[in-house]
Amino acid sequence: MEFAKACREIAAAVEEVALPLVNTIEGGEVIGMGAALSETKRIDKVAEEIVIEHLREHGLCRTLISEECGRVEIGGSAGTIFLDPIDGTYNALAGIPFYALSIAYAEQGEVIRGFVRDLANGETFSAERGRGACLDGRPITTSSTGLLEASAMSIYGRKFDPANVMDLGRTIRRWRLLGASALELCYVGAGRLDGFIDLRGTLRVTDAAAGILVCTEAGGVVTDRDGDTLRFPDEVWIGRCLVATNGPLHRKVIEYLR
Repeated sequence: MEFAKACREIAAAVEEVALPLVNTIEGGEVIGMGAALSETKRIDKVAEEIVIEHLREHGLCRTLISEECGRVEIGGSAGTIFLDPIDGTYNALAGIPFYALSIAYAEQGEVIRGFVRDLANGETFSAERGRGACLDGRPITTSSTGLLEASAMSIYGRKFDPANVMDLGRTIRRWRLLGASALELCYVGAGRLDGFIDLRGTLRVTDAAAGILVCTEAGGVVTDRDGDTLRFPDEVWIGRCLVATNGPLHRKVIEYLR
């Protein structure tokens, strides 16, 4: 089955089983420990299980790497899918309308297709390497903002980060923390944010793979905090720092972080 069509079917299935658990005590029930070494909530588990069922039915990849179950052999002929069944679980359980399904497809170590479904608002971000990024089928591009003083960014830091991180936060015009990295990366791609910066060292391939492709295919730049190529291991318990911007702001942001 074609990737985009399969993802739309998967998203509909996830919405059917997961949305009734949003903002409920049942949805937040802890039912185990995930491969990412964090608690697995019921809403995450039911969403992941329905995705795995669809992947196996259609043989959409050889290997799945997901936040809860870790690495699973699906049985398809080729490819790896990186899955976050509910990115922004806290938001979903708190009734905050900012959480998503994130699916990235990779071959030979390179992500070539990405799909992020905003489960709260029904928007769909998608991208294919070399062919651009779209929101609900319409092409998107990053913003043209060139001044930090005029920018809006989502910035996640740590308590022990150096003062220059706070200096960056004070320099930008608007600071937003939205709580779902896949969507925040897509928001940079769509020009809704000028940057998304996560310096906690906890961002995993399952969180970011699809959103990074959407962002870069829309004209954005994504690197590590030093401005170098960002490489994620295929392991859900290993995190990275990430800097994503619209492009014109990237060098200025990196200079602040050095």
